Amino acid sequence: MELRQIEHFVFVAEEMSFTRGAHRAHIVQSALSSSIARLERELDVQLFDRSRQRIRLTAAGERFRSHAYDVLKASRLAAESVGDFSGKLSGTVEFGSLISSGPVDVAAALGRFHRAHPFVGLRLRLSQTGASSYLSALLEGSLDLALVSVPDRHPPQLDMRLLFEEPMVFVCRTDSNLARRSRLDLADVAAEDLVGFPPGFGLRGLIDGALHAAGVSARTQYEVPAGFAAITELVRNGLGTAFMPRSEARRLDGLASVELADPVVWQVYLASRPAEQLTAATSVLAETLLQAAADVRKKSVRGGT
Repeated sequence: MELRQIEHFVFVAEEMSFTRGAHRAHIVQSALSSSIARLERELDVQLFDRSRQRIRLTAAGERFRSHAYDVLKASRLAAESVGDFSGKLSGTVEFGSLISSGPVDVAAALGRFHRAHPFVGLRLRLSQTGASSYLSALLEGSLDLALVSVPDRHPPQLDMRLLFEEPMVFVCRTDSNLARRSRLDLADVAAEDLVGFPPGFGLRGLIDGALHAAGVSARTQYEVPAGFAAITELVRNGLGTAFMPRSEARRLDGLASVELADPVVWQVYLASRPAEQLTAATSVLAETLLQAAADVRKKSVRGGT
């Protein structure tokens, strides 16, 4: 059994797709399938049920997955344990990102980290089902660090450090009657068809919760997991209105953004296991992201915004 085979198994188990697993492994699908098949032959057990349209883990596969994470984590820790002898930070950090990082330029922070520590591999993950899935990945060890926006879920086993917070605004076409308002109550949008993220996304939960608290039933007619650019185009073409973080709305041309009378605040946390369980590379990346957020706050205070 090779370490690479175990890694291939984990990729497929997380994605529940040989195609997406091969993409993460940076190999062709046929090579990934062969790797998994060899592993199953060596173990003399079937790890995946391929009899249905969507593959599933067998009972043996479920049991093997928990130990597979332990093996991969141990191999990474072993490799990083000798970093002090080379004088260079090394290893790999699995990082879960968000569709939007608000006012913090996460890409720039990752770039600074990479230039300062070129021997550390960064593996980025962008969930298509919402960042809530990152919490279980952090707990089981398949992620090291993640940005999460989950207003009602703070697992006690994880460190959840507030990275930033900013108010949401209402976005509509300039020819809408609501565009002329200086501020809106949430009740004012009761009749609006909304464009938003699917259930499971933190921003969707935030808005649905705020509307429910205001006695308004959310009418999210269009669910878009692709990001704010796609949402903006739907709004621009008259298919609905939307709620966005203020930093995203400021980037728009040709649409109106209106402040909310009762603020709805989007909070994004940097989530990880407790500090004593982090690798050196993960700790340094976490501090890089937290510093980037602190710099944004200082700039905002100096600018008076």
